[in-house]
Amino acid sequence: MRDADDCNIYVRSRTAGQRVRKSVSGFITRRLKRKVNESKSAVARTAERKFLGFNISNAKEPKRRIAPKALLRCQRKIRELTGRTRGISIQQTVKELATYLRGGKSYFGFCETPSVLRTLEEWIRRRLRSVIWKQQKRRSSWRMANSSSSNSAFPVVYFDSLGLLRLFAK
Repeated sequence: MRDADDCNIYVRSRTAGQRVRKSVSGFITRRLKRKVNESKSAVARTAERKFLGFNISNAKEPKRRIAPKALLRCQRKIRELTGRTRGISIQQTVKELATYLRGGKSYFGFCETPSVLRTLEEWIRRRLRSVIWKQQKRRSSWRMANSSSSNSAFPVVYFDSLGLLRLFAK
């Protein structure tokens, strides 16, 4: 038998949260004959908890956003794929990166904080420009990758032509 081991319940106050947690834990233990892992259970604000790579903002109008740890994991993988000393062409790098980003976009694409995706997209293009400068044996490739001349030489449409997937579409 498979159990659903992840669940979030949202209420307005900490007191209500503790009451609901006790009630639900009792139901799961008595009626469903399952053990509740108390170390993983918590009553907390929405922004403090993550669920499947997302958390909910505490704003008046709550929004789904990518959890910070999930974003860091994504950036780590992108760094791995866009390493400046991998010794593969920019076309191959973009192809591998596009495959990874396609999965990420389909999963995280419905977050309600597009600025995070826009910033990540800009950072990815800067990393790719840095790869290009490094392949041309230029010094300070990371700094040069953010220059206006680099942005002009390798604009967004250049990376579109290589097949780089856009995370944020206007």
